[in-house]
Amino acid sequence: MTLGLKDLPNLISVARILLSLPVAYLLLEQRFTEALLLFFIAGVSDGVDGYLAKRFGWRSRLGSILDPLADKILLITSYLCLALVDVIPMWLMAMVLGRDLIIVVGAAAFHVFFGQFDMAPTWISKINTTLQIILVLALVLSRGLYPLPAEMLEWLVYGVFVTTVLSGLNYIWIWGQKAFHLKARRY
Repeated sequence: MTLGLKDLPNLISVARILLSLPVAYLLLEQRFTEALLLFFIAGVSDGVDGYLAKRFGWRSRLGSILDPLADKILLITSYLCLALVDVIPMWLMAMVLGRDLIIVVGAAAFHVFFGQFDMAPTWISKINTTLQIILVLALVLSRGLYPLPAEMLEWLVYGVFVTTVLSGLNYIWIWGQKAFHLKARRY
């Protein structure tokens, strides 16, 4: 198997997954300025791989899995590390991880019992992911380069909490409805 230019977006996504390791190390070592630089690189790479895939038609099923997986691995790693060094509350990390586990288990169960489906993020999920990213960036920035107001960080924590709960419940509702309708058609 040879790799060509069409594989470049997938390779960039794999590189972003691998970037999670040095990010984790830097966060655990509380070297927040360097971690912020790697976050910037990860953000740019996310934009570049999406641009290349769309611009040149280099989209693939693998890419549709790798890109969000890379983002999720980087976010989960960041939340876990920031909780371990007491930068975010452990309960928030548990909520974020719990929501993602519900989504993965729900998707797997749906696939086993009902078949393949296209998983499209909902609007509340997009808001949740955006707030999760903003919170990580704000906390890392605040600990590294520029202290931010504690009240702002607290509001972000609660915003992530609320949207995490709503997003998790929204996915359960959507999959429950799909499963109900598919089951009803069978009988």
